[in-house]
Amino acid sequence: MKNHFILLIIITLTFGCTDKKSKKVSNNMSNSSEYTEYNGTASLTQGIATTIAENIYSCERGRKTDIGEITSTDGKKWIVPSETNYTNHNFPFAADLFNSCEGKNYATPQEALSNFNDSNTVVIDKDGELFTTYIFADNYFEMFVNGVPIGKDKVPFTEFNSSVVKFKVQKPFTIAMKLVDWEEHLGVGCEPNRGKSFHAGDGGMVAVIKDIQNNIIATTNENWKAQTFYTAPITNLNCVSEDGAYRYSKNCDTNGGQDGALFYALHWELPNDWMKTNFDDSNWPNATTYTNQTIGVDNKPAYTNFTSIFDDSENDAKFIWSTNVILDNEVLVRYTIK
Repeated sequence: MKNHFILLIIITLTFGCTDKKSKKVSNNMSNSSEYTEYNGTASLTQGIATTIAENIYSCERGRKTDIGEITSTDGKKWIVPSETNYTNHNFPFAADLFNSCEGKNYATPQEALSNFNDSNTVVIDKDGELFTTYIFADNYFEMFVNGVPIGKDKVPFTEFNSSVVKFKVQKPFTIAMKLVDWEEHLGVGCEPNRGKSFHAGDGGMVAVIKDIQNNIIATTNENWKAQTFYTAPITNLNCVSEDGAYRYSKNCDTNGGQDGALFYALHWELPNDWMKTNFDDSNWPNATTYTNQTIGVDNKPAYTNFTSIFDDSENDAKFIWSTNVILDNEVLVRYTIK
């Protein structure tokens, strides 16, 4: 009886351990299955990127502005949150409309313009018209006109700032901008916020273009083109879809979490000459517009000090982004002014 009892215990322990191992293998296979079933056009990464540059800009109350690199399943290397021209000295910085990081706390457009150095005006055409563009971007922008670099954001992340750029060009001309929602958890589009270690941040950009007579000739709206090239965090690859050039993540969870080690990201290569006038953006989606409340600017003086421009009673500019203002982190936008 004693020998039978010992044998029974051995059998029980053996099957118990086998069962636990089987469950572990099954879970790994489930993750692998989801991983391999993705059949979209993006390159796929999972987890946190390797930091390759730290704090490319520092602000006393700002978030870290690191840059990372990550390799996708197809062997490509990706710079996150974006490969920018921030450290390129040949790409001019935009002038400050408001920048608390550097003490440029201008209260009105007039005060900001009085401090604008006219030597910073970019001349594309010597006999062109003079235009002024006012920009608030969450978080970072680079602006081109007819493929020529016009201005880049001084503050890649926070504190929130706003910018003004001036240029001379003949009509018609094409504005092209790279927009980046920066991230602290590189490679998964997240930052610590609102009680979560991995909170999915959001983007948004608004711009107003005026002529030398101070007339508004263009604002950001649904007629701009907007395409995403980096989407994260994705917790379930089954939530994403594509329809031609349309890249949708509207059915994806935006809640983030406390651990992003298994979060996915989707990356698309930027097309050549996307900033040039003759680039064909006809198959890109139109920009999606968002309200001030959705972007959350009502407590940001970088915006509220200049509502006379951004929220003009007769020509109210709209915040624009791609179809998902939370998960899409690198977005290209374009618009031609005739």
